[in-house]
Amino acid sequence: MGGGKRAKWFLRSAAVVVVLISLVRPLVALRPLRERDSTALAGPWSDERLFLRRYENDLSSYSPWNITGTYRGSWNFVETTNGSFRLFDFGKSNGVSVLELVSTPTKISGVHYVQGAVTFLDVFDSGHDHGFAKLKLEGVYIWPFRQLRMVASSGVDGKSLQEEDYFSSNPYHLLGVFSSQVLQESQQNKIWRRKSLNYDMEKHCNIEIAAQVSRTSSGQSDRGDYQRYHLEGLLESPKVDDDGVCFSPILLNATSLNIELYYNKAVNYTLMVTFISFLQVLLLIRQMEYSNTQSGAAKVSILMIGQQAIMDAYMCLLHLTAGILVESLFNAFATAAFFKFVVFSIFEMRYLLSIWKASRPINNGEGWETMRRELSVLYSRFYGILLGGILLMYELHNFLRPILFAMYSFWIPQIITNVIRDTRKPLHPQYIIGMTLTRVAIPLYIFGCPSNFLRIQVDRSWCIYFGLFMTLQAVILLLQNYLGSRCFIPHQILPEKYNYYRKLENDNNQVDCVICMTGIDLTQRSNEYMVAPCDHCFHTGCLQRWMDIKMECPTCRRSLPPA
Repeated sequence: MGGGKRAKWFLRSAAVVVVLISLVRPLVALRPLRERDSTALAGPWSDERLFLRRYENDLSSYSPWNITGTYRGSWNFVETTNGSFRLFDFGKSNGVSVLELVSTPTKISGVHYVQGAVTFLDVFDSGHDHGFAKLKLEGVYIWPFRQLRMVASSGVDGKSLQEEDYFSSNPYHLLGVFSSQVLQESQQNKIWRRKSLNYDMEKHCNIEIAAQVSRTSSGQSDRGDYQRYHLEGLLESPKVDDDGVCFSPILLNATSLNIELYYNKAVNYTLMVTFISFLQVLLLIRQMEYSNTQSGAAKVSILMIGQQAIMDAYMCLLHLTAGILVESLFNAFATAAFFKFVVFSIFEMRYLLSIWKASRPINNGEGWETMRRELSVLYSRFYGILLGGILLMYELHNFLRPILFAMYSFWIPQIITNVIRDTRKPLHPQYIIGMTLTRVAIPLYIFGCPSNFLRIQVDRSWCIYFGLFMTLQAVILLLQNYLGSRCFIPHQILPEKYNYYRKLENDNNQVDCVICMTGIDLTQRSNEYMVAPCDHCFHTGCLQRWMDIKMECPTCRRSLPPA
């Protein structure tokens, strides 16, 4: 009896194990390809496994290329005319394409599981609101044959899939479909596998990509052991029953990007912007010390400083936005944005306020209310121009180069102010030269550097014109600083100017200078002393230093004309 009970218990245990195995195997079949083990490869997949085992010695001569990365290239329709289709209704026949692929090795020799997305840029005319279309992809990469096969699916009635509705088919089915082309299967097996892929998707637009992968030679700018790959293939939508074609076939041609090198270039760019911002802070401090008096600050054009502050505010917003969009580079771009924020919000706005106060002296009796009212007008104009400029550049983004010329004409208001007021040395030469060099660095990098991280095509002629334009402005300011603010204007059209070096009609041959409290010998040369309109006489150097502080007579407080 004991032996019979043990035999029955053994049979029952064996039956339970059989039932569990029968239940577990369907669940294992649903696991992703990269998570399966060798024991799960049964059924129709044994053929592919046997094929790859059969040529296992030949696979040793191939290297499993890792095609993970970002690919950028072009797309264009195979047919010249693109009619109206259920999925894609592009307004253009060609444009730029970007592929993002992630390749993962599987337990099947010679097969990688690939996921990613393809983005079509420039798909509509310039007047359309949306300029891109995106599809998510999934497939296999059979690396001994350098073949990439991927699929995607739209939603019902041709609507694109959302994030939560993304088509996720079984990777084994994907390999079953695409291996038929590589393994030379029979036509009957092809039909069976095609039906298994399109099951429950009769009303969808099924999209397939067949691409050939090749290796390209690395450029001189690529360092290390980085390998570049080239994808060339066809994206098409085969017919599903009688639904018709969803869109016209599209040719894809893309080359991988060295993301690490791209990130290094972006970091180097942010370091350059940070260093430039630090230099601009030093130059602003030098200029503010140079014009720290009311008379000196009144000589500086408020439009010139305001225009530079708006430019730095735009740069701050652009770098901050770039850091938010590219999360891995957030720290680098946020640092550059912070320094630009310091430049415009602390130093330039403070200097702007000093210039405004110097040009608007207010009596103490009614000063506070009037100053607060006018100060609110100043800030409202500044931020109104800032916001209006953002909207204007968004609408006129196709005219970026002329807009840059207009923004970088910030020295012109100071040149005009010097001519109108006949001011004497309003800006320090170091500030003029330093600001000119630091301001042109970023535009010349973007449009003149052949290996810039933005991948913008070099425009050497524009860079030359831009450099000459900025140099001309700086040269005119330096000439005004050393030769006079109206040195380049013909004397015939200049208004009559007061002559400080006229002879003083006085019976005494010597008077006292109230600035240095020493005597002035009127018998000396006329350029040794200056005579104000109120007939008060001073040493030339004494009165010039005084006028740098106040434009009024030291004796009678009468306003003095420009020297």
